[in-house]
Amino acid sequence: MSTSEQASDGKSLEQQQRQIEGYAMMKGWSVACTFIEAGVSGSVPLAERDEGRRMLATLQPGDVIITAKLDRAFRSAADALGTLEQLKEDRVALHMIDLGGDVTGNGISKLVFTILSAVAENERDRIRERIRDAKRHRTALRIYNGGKRPYGYDIEGEGKDRRLVPNAREQAALARGKALQAEGKSLREIASALAAEHGTPVLDAKSLARMLARPA
Repeated sequence: MSTSEQASDGKSLEQQQRQIEGYAMMKGWSVACTFIEAGVSGSVPLAERDEGRRMLATLQPGDVIITAKLDRAFRSAADALGTLEQLKEDRVALHMIDLGGDVTGNGISKLVFTILSAVAENERDRIRERIRDAKRHRTALRIYNGGKRPYGYDIEGEGKDRRLVPNAREQAALARGKALQAEGKSLREIASALAAEHGTPVLDAKSLARMLARPA
């Protein structure tokens, strides 16, 4: 099985597939079926991905799964170990090329697999934190990060020069909402007041709370 975090990373997918085919050839095995998921992050549990679910449903005792990289296969250490235990119970072998081969065969392999699964999970968390911090920094500089336009701002400029510019009417609504929040009004009361006074759409509590948390 080979997955990639970005559908556009076609070379990565092709490279992983070649690695898998080469590994199988070295072992004297034939590849019966290849499961490729382009554009599905390793952060999604294996059993919740379309191809992952299809693969698990087709396995039979004695089958061997080959994957190129640990961090492309599993969401977390818990997901990796849970899947590993289920595969061992079903008498299905799991070979990971970046870990040197079979991770179901003996205790040392399982120990290495456990440690590296936790390391891979930690690294993904650190990457998410760095991306989140970078986006916050860009937002503080009023640089547009892409996605849906944040309430209270307009988007001006082109390409990489797009910036967030305060929208006076929406900023006034935000200020009014924060004032009502400081007075102890409920989110439902604030939503109704903003709709009546500023013509904003009536928002659900979660959306309104997120909107009011944005800096003025």
